[in-house]
Amino acid sequence: MSDPGFSKIAIDGLWKNNPALVQVLGLCPMLAVTGTLVNGWVMGFATTMVLVGSNVTISMVRNIIPREIRIPIFVILIASFVTNVQLLMNAFVYDVYIILGIFIPLIVTNCIIIGRAEAFASRHGIWASFVDAMMQGIGFSAVLMVLGGMREIISQGTLFAGAENVFGEWAKVLKITLFHTDNHFLFAMLPPGAFIGLGLLIALKNYLDQRQLEKEKMTVSEPVKNVELA
Repeated sequence: MSDPGFSKIAIDGLWKNNPALVQVLGLCPMLAVTGTLVNGWVMGFATTMVLVGSNVTISMVRNIIPREIRIPIFVILIASFVTNVQLLMNAFVYDVYIILGIFIPLIVTNCIIIGRAEAFASRHGIWASFVDAMMQGIGFSAVLMVLGGMREIISQGTLFAGAENVFGEWAKVLKITLFHTDNHFLFAMLPPGAFIGLGLLIALKNYLDQRQLEKEKMTVSEPVKNVELA
């Protein structure tokens, strides 16, 4: 199968076919670990690394994998990359690793990764699969970060809390306090709050897409009107 253009792959992953806002995949980490912007970024980064590794590897061996057993092989490859990422996080960002807990190994079951392996990497070349993985991962990570930032602001009044757990003690200066509160808004910190926040982001995307579609229709109709008047 011929590879699609890189620009189309990028637009699909970042916006038109965003795994979180359009495909609505990866709900488990989105609802569970996006209590802060930093946690969302770390989970998105880990998912992207697994996605890139699995996509590229599957694309490399796609012609020698029997179709009858391709899904079990995909899962084994994905699990191998998840294990590597889990060990690296355990070694270098232990505090964040403890916070994210079981959701790191659960990346194995993330439908985004197995979905891209089956729908794209198993049918396209290495470079196209790499770009697809990067764009899908960045699109997913962006949604996790925005959702985590929203929840962190509403519940705690801060941004970048816990950055020192990832980047070291110097990163404490990155924390931004927007307002002080004695009691955190618990609903925003719980998964139901994340579910509502995700729904608002999906609604915003649909609204922007509708506005863009209306602009395109107006752009097309104006030359037709001018021709009729002439």
